[in-house]
Order: sequence, then C-alpha cells, then structure tokens
Amino acid sequence: MATVPSVSNSITVRLEVPASGGAVSNITTAVESSGGSVTGLDVTASGLEALRIDVTVAAASVAHGEEIVEKLRAIEGVTIGKVSDRTFLMHLGGKIEMSSKLPIRNRDDLSMIYTPGVARVCMAIAENPEDARRLTIKRNSVAVVTDGSAVLGLGNIGPQAALPVMEGKAALFKRFAGIDAWPICLDTQDTDEIVAVVKAIAPGFAGINLEDISAPRCFEIEARLREALDIPVFHDDQHGTAIVVLAALTNALRVVGKEIGEIRVVMSGAGAAGTAILKLLLDAGVAHATVADVRGVVHGGREDLNDSLRWIAEHTNRSGRTGSLKEAVAGADVFIGVSAPNVLDGDDIASMADNAIVFALANPDPEVDPAVARQTAAVVATGRSDFPNQINNVLVFPGVFRGLLDAQSRTVNTEMMIAAARALATTVTDDQLNANYIIPSVFHPDVAKTVAAAVREAALAAGDGGGQTPSRPTPGIVGTLDTAAFPTFRL
Repeated sequence: MATVPSVSNSITVRLEVPASGGAVSNITTAVESSGGSVTGLDVTASGLEALRIDVTVAAASVAHGEEIVEKLRAIEGVTIGKVSDRTFLMHLGGKIEMSSKLPIRNRDDLSMIYTPGVARVCMAIAENPEDARRLTIKRNSVAVVTDGSAVLGLGNIGPQAALPVMEGKAALFKRFAGIDAWPICLDTQDTDEIVAVVKAIAPGFAGINLEDISAPRCFEIEARLREALDIPVFHDDQHGTAIVVLAALTNALRVVGKEIGEIRVVMSGAGAAGTAILKLLLDAGVAHATVADVRGVVHGGREDLNDSLRWIAEHTNRSGRTGSLKEAVAGADVFIGVSAPNVLDGDDIASMADNAIVFALANPDPEVDPAVARQTAAVVATGRSDFPNQINNVLVFPGVFRGLLDAQSRTVNTEMMIAAARALATTVTDDQLNANYIIPSVFHPDVAKTVAAAVREAALAAGDGGGQTPSRPTPGIVGTLDTAAFPTFRL
C-alpha cells in the first residue's frame, strides 16, 4: 500500500530566497514534484533583496522529508536555514502538566491548602477512607500504567520510550472526559513486580488503565489486579479495542442487513487485542468464529497451544477447520484483523460471502490494502485516520472511565463493555449510517458523554458503585455543612 503524506511527518523549513523572480513558485513545484504537500507558506521577514519564508510540508516519512529538503536546497538562490520536525516540537518538554485548582495568594490560603489545616482533612480520611474519593484528587484520577513491552507497533522499546505515548493518553483523557490521568512507566517486565507496584500505588487512584503490556503477561496482570483491587482495572489494548470493534460491527451489520448470531467471523491475531475482541463478540452473540495466528487456524489438535490459545480452541471453530487464514476466510461474512500487514489480498476478500465486512486493523499497514478490499467488500474499516471508518480506542476509554468514576465503580465487567459498545453505536443515527460511516469521529461531541452515561447506568444497575449514596457531606459538594461530620482534632 502506497504511503501518502501525513501531518504526523510534517516539517517546517526556513528558507531565504531572492525577493524578485519566481522563487515561491519554484519552492511549491519542488515540494509537489517530490511527492510532498505544502500545507503552509509564510513570509516571516522581507528586505529589498531577500525574503525569509517558512514552508510547512507534509511528508510520507522521515526519509521522504529529507529528500524534500534536498530538493529545496537545489533551487538556485535558495538558502536553507533551520528545519523543524513539527511532531518533535509538539513533544518538547512533554505534553502534560500538573496545575493547582486553587490560588495560593496569602498565608490564609497556604494554611488551608497545606499545613496546618490539611491535617484535619488527613485525619478525616484516616477515620473514613472512603472520604478520599471526595476530599482528594482520587475521585477523578486514573493511572496509565505500562512496562514498555508492546508500544504501538514498535515492540518492546522500554518504559522511557513509552512515556510519550502515555503522556498522549493522559492528554486524551483530559481532553475528552475531563479526567486527570498520570503516566506510570515501570522499569520492570516481571509480572509479580508489576502487580505489586500497581497494588502499592492504587490508593491514589480511582481507576487503573493498563497500556502497551505484551501478551500473554497482560492477561495475568489484569486478572490479578482485578482480583486484588477495589477500583476498576481496564486494559485498553484489549477491552478498548474490543468495544470499538463491537460498536463498528453492530453498525456494519445494520448496513448489510445481517444478524450477529448468524454471521461467520474469521479473525487474524490471537494476542491481547484479538482475544479480547473475540470474547466480547462471543458475549454479544457471535456464534460462529474462527481465529488464526501465524501458525494458521487455532484448533484443538495443535500441539503449540498455550492457555490463551487453548481457550480459543475450546470456544471457537465449531466446524473443526484447520489450515491457513486464507483458507478460513473463504465464505466468511466478517474478517477482523489485529495482526500483521498484507496477510490477505484482493482475491481473498473476493472469496468471502456477499456483502462482506472487513476490519483490517493492523497499523500503520493493514492486513489488506483497504482500497483493494473495498472493490468487493461492502464495508471496510481500518485503524488509520486517512481512510473512512477508523477504529480508534479514543472513542472508548475516556467515556468508559468517566462513567466508572462517576459511578464510583469498583470493577469493570462485560455488561459495562457491551453497554459502552451499544452506546457508541447509537451515536451514528439511521440517517447518517452508510458503508463509509459506521463509527463516529473521535471529535463527535456526544461520544464521550453517551458512553459515560451508559457505563455509569450499567455499573449502578449491577450494584457496583457508590455514586448515588455519598456517605458524608463535604463542603463545596453539598449545600449544607454538617459540622458533626467533621470532628475537631487537636493539632
């Protein structure tokens, strides 16, 4: 699949050019003839003999950007100054910060925000730990935890290299759900140590978002933390992806007029995301599913099955298929890929059932070229932003955690995830729904609040949450101060 220019690879080149002549048109021609795209051209200084111009260019890759710069350098009379990578500039000094919600203007403010006044608040929480949810940032805080072992599609790059991603995640929590999220990058990939550390820091948070931890360790880490903690633990690579896929599939089936219980689904990928997607689809009503990994179709006769693959073999592949992914996908109604680039081609998609649905989610290069898949499939979705129907986790995790925090939930379960998927699907109305619009934009104004409301209702309906019954009144949160609820302590 050809790579196209993207803002994520954009650069700004400072040039000095002669004031007369066709320098500006030569610059534009040089960029476009190199396959780049000029997105901005600003004259930042002017003199009698020369102009200083900042040219912003979208390139397809870092190497492509360097090629464009060399093409600009070759223009007669042009002098190259500073070349800035716009993405790196955005990350300078980090993307998030902590700020105080209250001004500290004088001694009175200081004595209430900090010592001695804060001691009375500490003692109130010591007496009743649940007050931490109302008297501290805990009520609105999520830890974004990684060990750097499976970062994006980059692999095991370690905790420091993972930090920019975790910062970005925290920024998205704030932007879309008003949640204060904190990047926690752990310098260990030992399962026992990760569990111990997260348990130790949990008192300061109302939820744990596990991120970019490799399979199969992520399954055990999540399961053990859910068992040990009284706050929800959500692995976004698993459950966030699964919720968006279920929502998108729900609407894709509306487009093609098929029922979830009657379709045959073939999946490529049996890692963290693939397993979570499979489990949620089965819970949502999919009855016929087959999964393939790098060794072919997962079935009970394979000798290389670990616990996770054995579970898949026991719960899928009713017809006892063996062989390759290409063989399995023939006649299937739905293909879902969370695996590797270019594992299928146009002939494979053409072999699927009529009105086929293809979710090729490997990123940045999908399992099949979306343009090729669209020639025969009725609905195509990817993980990319430059094609219709982007399956993007940011559609889910802010709203899910907003709902969990608002309900003061102590866990997250399948019913909440299905509720989130259904809510996300409903943000696409009947008059909006079509093959190129089965899932809303991440900037759709109703997404986070709709998902949050559904998750909150599901949590409260299950009796999991204290959002409706605060145990003690708190100044600023309720209208009347109950002085009996705040005993005086000797300082």
